[in-house]
Amino acid sequence: MYNIVISDPISRTGLEPLLNTSGIHLIEKNIHDVDHKNDIDAIIVRSGTKITEDLINDMSRLKIIARAGVGVDNIDVDAATERGIIVVNAPNGNTISTAEHTFAMMLSLMRNIPQANRSIRNLEWKRSKFTGHELHGKTLGIIGMGKIGTELAKRALAFEMNIHVYDPYLTQERAKKLQVSTLPLQSVLENADIITVHTPLNDDTRSLINKETIELMKKGVYLINCARGGIIDEEDLLQSLDSGHVAGAALDVFTEEPCQNKALLQHEHVIATPHIAASTTEAQFHVAKQVSEDVRNVLLGEPSLNSLNYPTISKDLHEFIYPYIDLASRLGAFLSECIKTPVNEIQLSYSGDLSDHETLPITRSLLAGFLNPRVDQNVNIINASVVAKQRGISYGETKASQTYGYSNLIEVTVLGEHHSVSIKGTLIPGLGGRVVNLNGFDIDFTPKGNLVFITHNDQPGVIGKVGNVLGKYDVNIATMQVGRKEVGGGAAMVLSFDQPLTGTMLEELQETNNIASVTAMSMD
Repeated sequence: MYNIVISDPISRTGLEPLLNTSGIHLIEKNIHDVDHKNDIDAIIVRSGTKITEDLINDMSRLKIIARAGVGVDNIDVDAATERGIIVVNAPNGNTISTAEHTFAMMLSLMRNIPQANRSIRNLEWKRSKFTGHELHGKTLGIIGMGKIGTELAKRALAFEMNIHVYDPYLTQERAKKLQVSTLPLQSVLENADIITVHTPLNDDTRSLINKETIELMKKGVYLINCARGGIIDEEDLLQSLDSGHVAGAALDVFTEEPCQNKALLQHEHVIATPHIAASTTEAQFHVAKQVSEDVRNVLLGEPSLNSLNYPTISKDLHEFIYPYIDLASRLGAFLSECIKTPVNEIQLSYSGDLSDHETLPITRSLLAGFLNPRVDQNVNIINASVVAKQRGISYGETKASQTYGYSNLIEVTVLGEHHSVSIKGTLIPGLGGRVVNLNGFDIDFTPKGNLVFITHNDQPGVIGKVGNVLGKYDVNIATMQVGRKEVGGGAAMVLSFDQPLTGTMLEELQETNNIASVTAMSMD
């Protein structure tokens, strides 16, 4: 049974992917009111619940945190990643609602609609007081050309506005397709009649609109924020409104919510809404449905479509690479047992059909398999790269053309302080994951079960001596694979057993003439 906490109000119909899945129990209660937090497998939040590192550490079974919305500034993503917890959001669910609300705010701001409405409700008739401005021909400055910025631009084009955009990640080709002009931030600020922000809140965007940047803008500029509170410095904005440099502002989000800045909220040139840009029936359904599907998928071992700390892959691709993810984990665990000294670097190379696909999940799976025996925490695909960095281990992947006769091949080299070890693995139809080369020895075995890896000199009688030692203890060898590089040189064998060998058996094998090393491992 999977326990999922719905910590904030969520569209009930949007939860149907979870409600219709057996083995799932929904707890519709704020997480702070849940008594047994260690029994929680997933949590779904909106903006009302803050997921801190301490809260994450209180939920030892937690596998996924889902934000039914776009922003995740109320979630400690780094802490979740370090714990190996997937964080997902709903990047598309409220795009249209937020874009429409932003445009409604812009129209209301330019035409003084809220102020005029308040006046006429007081039985006043002051037409000249509420003379506004047309959008036609005005220059709209969009800071952040993501999904919402893009939808906003489409609507602005219908009003025949000129659109200037600042987004360092927007290509000229895409800008041309969207019929917008890309400019440096300063140029957008200097030339726009109306400026709207659509960026996440982070160290680069916090107080992006402040006293200094406002001074770059035209006198009489209009500002809109339906993105994240804190992008506009509210005190600097208030001063600019009082001075008249900013003609008006439309705000849906605030640094502190609920906003208690009475001077700002009641300013005659400010229109404000209580963080409702995404609050439409349609948007709430879509965001709930998106995150519900992702939560269900993750708990059932399927790929998530909107993960923020794990590569997003399609279901079809997941089905193709999943066997390689499992194989990579086994290769990593095997290598970790083969090199007990400190490691500096892990190099991976993919060839064959694998080289045409996203291989980062496979790489992370190998890292997790390698690191798990070495650290005192659970390592998985989510946090493998973080733990590797903490341990001073660098890694990289390349794509190669040489497949050595296999349709797909994973080649791994682990570089340690004193020596290195390498392995090649592949999937063979009907046989599953196989190791086909180990430290340069051509060999063929399944990285599963109770294994013993022996390196020795290629001399007559060595295999027989190994058999004598094991026979002495009445141990049956399930399989044996041998390989060598040249006659009389180094050689290797991998044996599998129904039960692990004891320390006494391994010591006796190690003391056998012409045997260089004996490494035992148990792999599920």
